[in-house]
Amino acid sequence: MNFLRGVMGGPSAGPQPSGAETIQKLCDRVASSTLLDDRRDAVRALKSLSKKYRLEVGTQAMEHLIHVLQTDRSDSEIIGYALDTLYNIISNDLEEEEQEENIPKQIDDLGSQFTEIFIKQQENVTLLLSLVEEFDFHVRWPGVKLLTSLLKQQGPQVQQIILVSPMGVSRLMDLLADSREVIRNDGVLLLQQLTKSNAAIQKIVAFENAFERLLDIITEEGNSDGGIVVEDCLLLLQNLLKNNNSNQNFFKEGSYIQRMKPWFEVGDDNCGWSAQKVTNLHLMLQLVRVLVSPTNPPGATSSCQKAMFHCGLLQQLCTILMATGVPADILTETINTVSEVIRGCQMNQDYFASVNAPSNPPRPAIVVLLMSMVNERQPFVLRCAVLYCFQCFLYKNQKGQGEIVSTLLPSTIDATGNSVSAGQLLCGGLFSTDSLSNWCAAVALAHALQENASLKEQLLRVQLATSIGNPPVSLLQQCTNILSQGSKVQTRVGLLMLLCTWLSNCSIAVTHFLHNTANIPFLTGQIAENLGEEEQLVQGLCALLLGISIYYNDNSLENYRKEKLKQLIEKRIGRENFIEKLGFISKHELYSRAAQKPQPSFSSPDHMMFDHEFTKLVKELEGVISKAIYKSSEEDKKEEEVKKTLEQHDNIVTHYKKVIREQDQELEELKQRVNTLTSQNEQLQATVTQQVSQIQQHKDQYNLLKVQLGKDTQHHNSHGDAFQVNGFQTEEVSRLKEELEEWKTKHEVLQGQLRERESMSENLKSPQLEMGTAEQSSQTSKSGGLEHNDELQKELDMLRSQIQLQAAEISKLQLENQKLQVSNGTTADPVLGDGATAANSWELEGRLQQEIKELKSEVKALSEQKEVLKQHLDSSSSTVAILQDEKSKLQQEVAESKKEQDDLLVLLADQDQKLLALKIKLKDLGFPVEDDDDIESGDQGDEDEDGDEEEQD
Repeated sequence: MNFLRGVMGGPSAGPQPSGAETIQKLCDRVASSTLLDDRRDAVRALKSLSKKYRLEVGTQAMEHLIHVLQTDRSDSEIIGYALDTLYNIISNDLEEEEQEENIPKQIDDLGSQFTEIFIKQQENVTLLLSLVEEFDFHVRWPGVKLLTSLLKQQGPQVQQIILVSPMGVSRLMDLLADSREVIRNDGVLLLQQLTKSNAAIQKIVAFENAFERLLDIITEEGNSDGGIVVEDCLLLLQNLLKNNNSNQNFFKEGSYIQRMKPWFEVGDDNCGWSAQKVTNLHLMLQLVRVLVSPTNPPGATSSCQKAMFHCGLLQQLCTILMATGVPADILTETINTVSEVIRGCQMNQDYFASVNAPSNPPRPAIVVLLMSMVNERQPFVLRCAVLYCFQCFLYKNQKGQGEIVSTLLPSTIDATGNSVSAGQLLCGGLFSTDSLSNWCAAVALAHALQENASLKEQLLRVQLATSIGNPPVSLLQQCTNILSQGSKVQTRVGLLMLLCTWLSNCSIAVTHFLHNTANIPFLTGQIAENLGEEEQLVQGLCALLLGISIYYNDNSLENYRKEKLKQLIEKRIGRENFIEKLGFISKHELYSRAAQKPQPSFSSPDHMMFDHEFTKLVKELEGVISKAIYKSSEEDKKEEEVKKTLEQHDNIVTHYKKVIREQDQELEELKQRVNTLTSQNEQLQATVTQQVSQIQQHKDQYNLLKVQLGKDTQHHNSHGDAFQVNGFQTEEVSRLKEELEEWKTKHEVLQGQLRERESMSENLKSPQLEMGTAEQSSQTSKSGGLEHNDELQKELDMLRSQIQLQAAEISKLQLENQKLQVSNGTTADPVLGDGATAANSWELEGRLQQEIKELKSEVKALSEQKEVLKQHLDSSSSTVAILQDEKSKLQQEVAESKKEQDDLLVLLADQDQKLLALKIKLKDLGFPVEDDDDIESGDQGDEDEDGDEEEQD
């Protein structure tokens, strides 16, 4: 009956069991039942109760569920139920919709406590990792969700267990390759939790090809038009790259930056952006900023900036910057991203300066952005982003600074007034009624002068027309006039920061400032008053400006010399009070916030007081100004003398460095000339080798002809009685004899020329110049000419021997001709025999005539070859003379350079000793002395370079 009531839903007799009792019975069935079906049903029932009775199931059933995971691996269904049950009791996601106020804390406590119980045995996490490897959907998916929940509750502890587990991280990476999207997407969420704040796991995940897989998923999902999956992948990429220099370098070296460009391909129609697209693009921009963040190592940031320019990513970002219809928050983040992509990179800064807005007429992007910055109707965050972009454009960019300041100078201002320049916008913002525009313009102009003394002097030439009928006043004077009128605190802070930056390290600007007699009384009056807390910041900046006027004062104005200004402070303010007011700056809370990072980040416009670069200036000057206030006049005089002496010595060292660089350049040019001559010698040597081979070929041909002629002569002697044909043979032999005589004459002429070449070569070999170690490298380069002369001499000797052999052969030929003449004399009137003898004689006569013609042609060819050899010998002689002349000049130049270098080294050593003594004297007097690392490194570099040259010599 009880069974039927349970099935039919009727009321049961007796009291109902509580939830805890039911869970206890189910746990007993799981532990004691021998049938798999019974255990499966019990685990299914626990799963259904785990959401409502989370505490009871967690406390009573967790051990049994873990036992099921260990023993029932063969049944995927019961494993899935067990994993789902564990997920329900550990995860807090299921209960977050509860509205009771006291629930959230209990939820957090329960999830954290159950997670701590589960991971207390590390084998449980290892078991879960092995279950995640299973391909069965009912096992893998709940296993991924459970592991993700564990990482959310006790992230660092679970990360450590997975890290020491064999192939723990690698097994989880396989989730990204799962063909089932729900598992792949939850795998991305799992890796998000796994990689949080753990650099070791981040590196392992990155080297397991995570970048490639995540970028493929983003591309498959449609880039910025994709859904929540793209957002999850971008968050995971941020975890892998943020503050991880190793992964950032791996990302750049893997050419993954190039794959980011399609993310920012925005069409012309930019209306109707979905919230998901805005989120995706915002994360994509943040990912770019992670790679070029100012907090990264400078080398890594610079390489990423260059890669972004070369792949067109910067150009794509500038397109979004100038596009219409882009949401305000995306535009703001794009400006911040472009700022950090160009910050400190000259190539990117030059490109950004060339970008024009699509307006009519086109305007530079910088001008358009500045118009937004000084427009009080624009959003505050957008104006901050534009200011940051302008600061990054000018950071370490003296070329850009000069272009901005030049738009303020009288010679470059557009007289027609048709176009608005950056300088005009800054001046307009500097003197507008909006205090935020005043502050932004002042800070922007200060960045145009940062660490650029020449531009500080040029800006003194700027004249402003205040009103009709009044004479123009200088920009410096106008700033002090507005300052004395008692405007808003934010405006005065901005102007004081501009003046402090302008006057620092520029004595001429200090003189112009002191020339206005109203400035010093105004500053002393501001510092001496006891004002409220809001005015303390202005008092501190006034004290800083007055201290700069003392520290960088060149005493050119008699009434405002250093000593008189110090006496004025002592009488009207007091030294201790002055130092106290000066310390107001660095003790201010807003100063500490601004000093943390370069990007202006303010919660409200009222907090916009300090600039990051200005905090560096305060830190640099606060100490030296405090010391300068307490110095006596005698100490000031000594310091001035030492400074002047140091400047003179620095100028001398700089001059000698320049001279040494010029001499090094001349030596390099001489080395290049020697290398050129050496290459020419090698070419001549190759030509001589070719000529020798040709001579050898002709010699072989001549020997062959000689052998043939010898055979024919023997045959001719044996038939001497047939050689009379109207005296024709005698005439040809006489002619051959004359040609042989001519050959003898030419041979004697060549012998004389060879003797002259031998004497010239001997003269080239004999002189040997002794050179020092500093010119040995040059002597080595020039010795190639003498070695080449020796080779030419050897080849000339070979030619001479060959000609002698040819002369011997000619002599033999002459003897043979004489024999022919004798033979003709003995058979002057022969009597012809029978018809056969006559035919033979005619045949021999034709052969002899043909051979004589061939011999004449060969003699002619040899004559032409001799002429070519003669010309080559003449050219070789001229080359040797040229080389000898160049060698003498180079030896003289190297000797002079060595002498000059020795003199310069002696002078440098003397100046270094004097400089060191002066610095020691300064330190003994208690003055701060900054080591000139650049000069020392430069001197060391010169010494190393000299040392390297000596070792090579």
